[in-house]
Amino acid sequence: MLTYHVVDEKITPDQLSKGSFTTVEGSKLTTSGSGTDFKVNGKANIVCGNLQAANATIYVIDQVLQPPS
Repeated sequence: MLTYHVVDEKITPDQLSKGSFTTVEGSKLTTSGSGTDFKVNGKANIVCGNLQAANATIYVIDQVLQPPS
């Protein structure tokens, strides 16, 4: 489940409006929205984002995502 929350590429805020990204787990995540309101998979809200860490860019969401079965 954890690897479904990780994408092995740098994602910029400009890519979030209509994004499709492959997770480390191997499935796809989609992002949509505009301005400061973005969603992941049409459900989880991105509540904070574009946080730069030593080895990652972090986007915080408000729920746990379930990988497709």
